[in-house]
Amino acid sequence: MILGGRTGILGGTLDPVHLGHLETARATRQALALDRVLLVPSRVPPHRSNGPEASAFHRFAMVALAVNGIEGLEASDLELHTPGPSYTADTLLRLHAAGLRPDQIFFITGADAFAEIDTWSRYPGVLDLSHFVVVSRPGYDATALRGILPALAPRMRAAGPDAATNPNPGVFLLDVRTPDVSSTDIRARLRAGASIRGLVPDAVAQHIYQHHLYSQDVTSTDTRTTADHLHGQN
Repeated sequence: MILGGRTGILGGTLDPVHLGHLETARATRQALALDRVLLVPSRVPPHRSNGPEASAFHRFAMVALAVNGIEGLEASDLELHTPGPSYTADTLLRLHAAGLRPDQIFFITGADAFAEIDTWSRYPGVLDLSHFVVVSRPGYDATALRGILPALAPRMRAAGPDAATNPNPGVFLLDVRTPDVSSTDIRARLRAGASIRGLVPDAVAQHIYQHHLYSQDVTSTDTRTTADHLHGQN
C-alpha cells in the first residue's frame, strides 16, 4: 500500500455502496482539501448482529465500480484480508503501519454513528489515532454533537480546508446535505422487486442484477430498464 498526503477513510459494510456514500466522500474531500478518500468495505462489521448479505468480494467489486472515474475516490481492500471484526482502531493502526501519521488520516463517519462513540472499541484512545470527520445525516445534525457529547466539545471544530493545521487529532463537524439513501432500504427494494434507479450508480445496479444479489426475485422488466439506461437508451 502506497499512501501519502491527507487521506480520508470512509468505512462500513457498504452492502451495497450507494450515492449517499459517494456524496459524503466527495463533500468531505472538498471541504477538507483531502488528497484522496478511500472507501473501505468492512469484513465483519462489529456493530451488526447479522453479517453482510453480499460477500466481501462482491462488496469490494461494487465499491470499485462506484468510484471508477471519480477523481480522488479509491476502493480499498484494507479490511478484507484481516480476520475478526473490522474495528476502527485496528484499521487506523494499519494505516500508521503503512506510513501515515495520525494528522494525515481523516476518518469519516455519520453524526448518528459518532453520537455512540463511547461504545466503540478502545474509546477514548481511538480518537487520538486520526482526525474524525463527522458528517450530518438526515435527522442527525453534526453541529448538535457539541451538546450531545459535551466532554468532546473541546476537540470539535468546523470543517474547512485550513481546519487541520493543528497536528493534534480533532473532530471536524461537516454539515452538508447528502442523499437520504440507506443500504437497508435498497436491499428491501430489491427483495420486493422494486427499482433502485437513482439510489446506486448504474454500474453497481448492473452488478447487483447480474449476480442476483440481495434477491432472487428481481423482475426481468427492472433488469432490462437498468441495462437500457446503462447503454444510453432512455
